[in-house]
Amino acid sequence: MHLNHPETFPERHTHGAGPSPSTSGGAHLTRPDGRRRALRIGLGGPVGSGKTATVAALCRALRADLSIAVVTNDIYTREDADHLLREAVLPPERITAVETGACPHTAIRDDISANLEAVEELEDANGPLDLILVESGGDNLTATFSRGLVDAQIFVIDVAAGDDIPRKGGPGVTGADLLVVNKTDLAPYVGSDLEAMARDAKAQRGDLPVAFTSLRAPDGVAPVREWVRERLAAWAAPDPAAV
Repeated sequence: MHLNHPETFPERHTHGAGPSPSTSGGAHLTRPDGRRRALRIGLGGPVGSGKTATVAALCRALRADLSIAVVTNDIYTREDADHLLREAVLPPERITAVETGACPHTAIRDDISANLEAVEELEDANGPLDLILVESGGDNLTATFSRGLVDAQIFVIDVAAGDDIPRKGGPGVTGADLLVVNKTDLAPYVGSDLEAMARDAKAQRGDLPVAFTSLRAPDGVAPVREWVRERLAAWAAPDPAAV
């Protein structure tokens, strides 16, 4: 349930994961005032892979020239939201939490009501927004976001979990719009082969992009930041069908 409104029981919404929604002017892409709504990007991945750290780094890197908000998901707490608040990556009113009460994928894929409520309320309260980041709670390699909730999804894995993760595949690894291989600075200490991870990711994903990151390095989030900027540019482009 959306923690800021514990008395609210929203209508159930279920959406299957599928192709990215068209950016060509459907009613679901616009706000009541006719302006295009914020781009919604979901971040998923296993526990400890660095999802919250990636969200924090993106906020720091983009907040100077973009209007951003964040929704976090945890099973029984709002720990990730509290971490972002302590780090002051955004004003407090731009960070909210969803308590899933079950496996995190249920609230980002199966019944997205609470997350939809959260993103819509953030935009109502703080809009117009350019970008809303929706962070899943830690889950396994099958976690994916409903395309009724987000417009694109990032899946974060880390080298400390083993360099065989890209080879094992799973919907998160194979189908996310961007795969992030995080904590590359740990590779020498845990015996992970980054070149093998890159080859395996290519074999699983084809032409879908892969970013290798170390958030401890100066501007280590740069490849993810630039990918987000590209998505934002495409999102903001005029609709040719409306010309």
